[in-house]
Amino acid sequence: METPGTWALLLVLLLLVLLTLALPRTRGHLPPGPTPLPLLGNLLQLRPGALYPGLLRLSKKYGPVFTVYLGPWRRVVVLVGHKAVQEALEGQAEEFSGRGMLATLDGTFDGHAFCIGVFFSNGERWRQLRRCTMLALRDLGMGKREGEELIQAEARCLVEAFQGMEGRPFDPSLLLAQATSNIICSLTFGLRFPYEDEDFQALVRAAGGTVLGVSSRWGQTYEMFSRLLKHLPGPHTQLLGHLSALATFAIQQVQRHKESLDSSAPPCDVVDAFLLKMAKEEHDPSTELTDKNLLMTVIYLLFAGTVTVSTTVRYTLLLLLKYPRVQERVREELIRELGADRAPGLRDRARLPYTDAVLHEAQRLLALVPMGVPRTLTRTTCFRGYTLPQGTEVFPLLGSVLRDPEVFEQPEEFNPDRFLDADGRFQKQEAFLPFSLGKRVCLGEGLARAELFLLFTTLLQAFSLDSPCPLGALSLQPAVSGLFNIPPAFQLQVRPH
Repeated sequence: METPGTWALLLVLLLLVLLTLALPRTRGHLPPGPTPLPLLGNLLQLRPGALYPGLLRLSKKYGPVFTVYLGPWRRVVVLVGHKAVQEALEGQAEEFSGRGMLATLDGTFDGHAFCIGVFFSNGERWRQLRRCTMLALRDLGMGKREGEELIQAEARCLVEAFQGMEGRPFDPSLLLAQATSNIICSLTFGLRFPYEDEDFQALVRAAGGTVLGVSSRWGQTYEMFSRLLKHLPGPHTQLLGHLSALATFAIQQVQRHKESLDSSAPPCDVVDAFLLKMAKEEHDPSTELTDKNLLMTVIYLLFAGTVTVSTTVRYTLLLLLKYPRVQERVREELIRELGADRAPGLRDRARLPYTDAVLHEAQRLLALVPMGVPRTLTRTTCFRGYTLPQGTEVFPLLGSVLRDPEVFEQPEEFNPDRFLDADGRFQKQEAFLPFSLGKRVCLGEGLARAELFLLFTTLLQAFSLDSPCPLGALSLQPAVSGLFNIPPAFQLQVRPH
């Protein structure tokens, strides 16, 4: 006869079985790390809203290569510091070239999965999409005089917008994001929008909302427990709304190009280049140049082209408000080398070593993508004596490279002179890797570097920057730190020279 004690014993045994099944399965000879708990993984060692500092803290105990479990199912090998990251991403570039998961972006819109396209794809699909995107950007002016002139024209529009503030304090975030978004829209769609256009402002804000969503405490929690949380209501639904706004705009532009495409004319923008190549290869069923991959590649270009450069320029302006002497030295160099009237060009970079050093130091200190974008192993790999199974996810912590104390003395301080030699000439730093490294290096690095230099120098040539609040009240710490480091909001005033 069954008794209450029998039922209690059966429930305990059932619970033990479930906990055993929930324990992460380990294959291969993995790096050391904290012991994961059933259902929780390493939640007790890693606060979901502060993954990056938690990972840095664990590296002090387990070394520059270690293993953690983000929730019960997601096993990640973490790389910390310049040596470990370089050895993996450059020394074993092919093995570490897979793209890992970003659960916050693993949604769908109108039947299209966001996690495809050039950013998330792997294997032959990724190689085809990257090659096609790079060729299109280069043919349309990236790295050429045409691309430089496009950025210079947008920089002049940005100066006019700043002048329109008439000395009043303002937050530069939206205007900077509109400028960088217009550059990528011109390259991708052949379109430029007035800053006053409300639909354009909504598009730019949607890109910014996506960055905030994936970087928020909720976004980091979602990365650890996405299998459970995706079935529940929460802020991730708002994130999908921002992504849908980007997708809707991209679909409209792709459809517009399809309706007006002239197969006998040379491509005028990235979408044209994709559509023409797709038309030529339609007979080949193995091609990955499909409508879905085109759409998601366009969304990635729109998102990344809007938020990355504008955030970096904004942080650089904040640094110049905080350190007026640095601003003065930049302005003195610009006036001495270029005068007050000649527009800065990319060929002037070599003549402006201190200005270039300030831009590099701002990127280093900001560490825009501190955890790096997740990678996966394309095949089972031996790394530093460990055996990492194919498909193992890897976090290369770029923030730990950009602030590696073995490379950068007093890495938490803002010191542009670290990028200058004894004679005041610009000198490269091997650990300066804001665009990552290896086969997955940012495909827009050249464009981003050109935008940063031309937008920043044009603004500093035109204006002196002032803070309406005391300098001591200006914080340089990120307002949000997750996948992205987002600088705090601030007000500035500009005075024309």
